[in-house]
Amino acid sequence: MKRYDLMQQINGRGAYLCAKLALPHLKKAANPHILTAVAALDMNPKWFSPNLAYAIAKYGMSLVTLGLSRDLAGAGVAVNSLWPETAIATAAVGNLLGGEAALRHARRPEIVADAAHAILSRAARTCTGNFFIDAAVLREEGVKDFKSYAVDPSVDALLDFFSRRATQRRREQMGFHPAG
Repeated sequence: MKRYDLMQQINGRGAYLCAKLALPHLKKAANPHILTAVAALDMNPKWFSPNLAYAIAKYGMSLVTLGLSRDLAGAGVAVNSLWPETAIATAAVGNLLGGEAALRHARRPEIVADAAHAILSRAARTCTGNFFIDAAVLREEGVKDFKSYAVDPSVDALLDFFSRRATQRRREQMGFHPAG
């Protein structure tokens, strides 16, 4: 329960509290944005069962994005979320997915930073309530080659868990229904 409580405090509660405390300053800004690090909601139960506590925590953040984007639209404060398409070369990914071997299949953190910059440069009044994927944002910005973001350009990047889920959802919507 300590790990569960910590995840809840950091994710949903943390996103909400940071937004609340930043709001007076954001309302004075020329182009105010809140950007959370979370994937879009998908309520299919199969995505919850393997990582329920983590999913609850992250979905809490998604609800913060949805609710605040509507609540703050009149004030001109954008609220969006950003999630990586692939594994990102962080200590957590290295520790959880298999160390250096896993990191070879990841992208460098700069891809998320560049996508965040692109989002935060957009007009807050017209860009709110979105769940962005880093590579898709950069494609919109004209990036065609993502090899410069690869830790090891000779191997394919490993799709992130939530990105795999989104890809699977798109495939199912197109009529592909794998067993299980």
